[in-house]
Amino acid sequence: MRWMMCAVCLLVAATAQAASAWKPERPIEVVVGTGPGGGQDKTARVLARILQERKLVATPTTVLNRPGGGGTLAWLYLNQRPGDAHAVGVGNPTLLSNHVLGRSPLSHRDLTPLAMLFTESVAITVRADSPIRNGRDLLERLRADSGALSFSVGSSLGSANHIAMGELTRLAGGDVKKLKAVVFQGGGEAMTALLGGHVDLIASAVNNVVPHLPQGKIRVLGITSVHRLGGVLAGVPTWREQGADVTTSNWRMVAGARGLDASRIAYWDDALKRAVDTDEWKADLERNGFEPLYMPAAASQAYLQAQYDALRRALGELGMTK
Repeated sequence: MRWMMCAVCLLVAATAQAASAWKPERPIEVVVGTGPGGGQDKTARVLARILQERKLVATPTTVLNRPGGGGTLAWLYLNQRPGDAHAVGVGNPTLLSNHVLGRSPLSHRDLTPLAMLFTESVAITVRADSPIRNGRDLLERLRADSGALSFSVGSSLGSANHIAMGELTRLAGGDVKKLKAVVFQGGGEAMTALLGGHVDLIASAVNNVVPHLPQGKIRVLGITSVHRLGGVLAGVPTWREQGADVTTSNWRMVAGARGLDASRIAYWDDALKRAVDTDEWKADLERNGFEPLYMPAAASQAYLQAQYDALRRALGELGMTK
């Protein structure tokens, strides 16, 4: 009997060792569902660079942009590679909201969540020459005529950016259903539209406005953080300060294809944890006004399910679901 127990222990140990021994054999693709220049794209490129330069993965790492369908095309691309850990996707809440709204067949349950990276607030921004001087001006306009202003929301309706505008309108006493949202392929295109005068304002992740603030071409009316941020955003008030308690967050996460086994999940758990512990990553968070939210694979699955349930409630309150 003792020899059988020893044999079983050796088998378990060998299995555990094999499970942690997977390494990539081909180049790694970091897939992002927006065009170049937006918030998700920037995150993907910083992550890919750290993985490559710090040699946290054993093969070359590249970023693959697959814009379309509010991120759905990128997730479909990943979903069609079951069990393949050579591609991972960087995403945000649109993965969940698109499924809630019936725009995508995929949710977090059709992928393998690998890590939550960080969260950031939504910035509501106008051009510097806009007649809307501050957050209270915007709230009054939303109350008086909710459809009078056009605003860009990045790559998808129902995103955290769109929800933030909806919540502001609701709290202002306006009509959410009259909002005039414009969709682009990503935050970069959305900002270009604002600067070109094609929309009145932009609801975007805060990192999209950071590079433009020092140039004096835009004015951020408010952010959805629970507290003020630092750096170039230090002078920007929260919406809570301006009488509208809106604290929508726009997190970033990494997911792999469906059906990744324990060895592949363990590999990415290790690589991603080491990436977020680097000075380069921490500096990027501070520079862009991001707030740390790292969670490994197991915790990410539970977090995304809770976020899915919360988004379903929020979108229902905004009249976007049946």
